[in-house]
Amino acid sequence: MKKHFWIKKIIGFTALAAAFGSLLSYVVMRLWNGILTEVVHVSPISFVQAIGILVLSKILFGGFHGKWGCGSRNHCHHGMKEKWHNMSPEEREKMKEEWRNKCRTWRRPNNEPQAGAE
Repeated sequence: MKKHFWIKKIIGFTALAAAFGSLLSYVVMRLWNGILTEVVHVSPISFVQAIGILVLSKILFGGFHGKWGCGSRNHCHHGMKEKWHNMSPEEREKMKEEWRNKCRTWRRPNNEPQAGAE
């Protein structure tokens, strides 16, 4: 039951993201063709070229930040620093150990057994 729910959710999110991307590309194409062709005398662009312009703008300017992103690196680090300074020494040591274990698990080759697993 849960697997079926998550499959629907992933398909729905993918369709929503594709629809949003298509709408945004269409708006870019219409604005480019409606304004820039007359003002700057550039060639009209196609829908696919509008998608390319959006991807290029993402690469060059790093736009489209959402709720899931930090927006800026300093914002993320500031929150973590504040949390770290409010921890007791025991909590800090526990957190360090948890991160050491996570990093060991991440770097472990697939054929090597997990620590504690037999």
